[in-house]
Amino acid sequence: MLKWLGLDNVKPVKYKCFFCQCLVHSNRGYQTDNPNIKICICPGCSAPTYFMLENQIPATAFGDKIKYVPEEIGKLYDEARNCVGANAFTSAVLACRKILMHIAVEKGAEEGKGFAFYVDYLARENYIPRDGEHWVKYIKDKGNEANHVIAIMEKKDAEDLIVFLGGLLRNIWEYPGMLPKADSGD
Repeated sequence: MLKWLGLDNVKPVKYKCFFCQCLVHSNRGYQTDNPNIKICICPGCSAPTYFMLENQIPATAFGDKIKYVPEEIGKLYDEARNCVGANAFTSAVLACRKILMHIAVEKGAEEGKGFAFYVDYLARENYIPRDGEHWVKYIKDKGNEANHVIAIMEKKDAEDLIVFLGGLLRNIWEYPGMLPKADSGD
């Protein structure tokens, strides 16, 4: 049984706070009689974060938040990012596959079709960047493997898919959303 000590100075920990999303350096918290287990208090928002060895709980999401993305796609993308932070790599891969379907429907594809239809739609409508087809095939293959084969996805698989989808979402929504709105009088 662990013996928890009172709030005091602890060995400093640098981490990204799940609650306020700030990169912090905390030396206040609760230590146990095991030096590998402690709770740090965020100096920014005062929220507690549990550390056991190298694990941070709650963990922060992998990757960056993307602006100007439609709400449902943004929620699904954040869900995939949070799955990576929680070491739920197979779930993250499945969510990434599903995001491609949501993108296609948001951009005009008919609902209720199969995955291949949505991938073809994105390619035909030029939403997939030049030389990006191999990434979409990778997402399809990893998603199929996670969904149809008794296989556990690895951290690298999920992180790679999040990075690619982040780029795709930036190209489709974030970069255009950053531009000033066109004046209709031109």
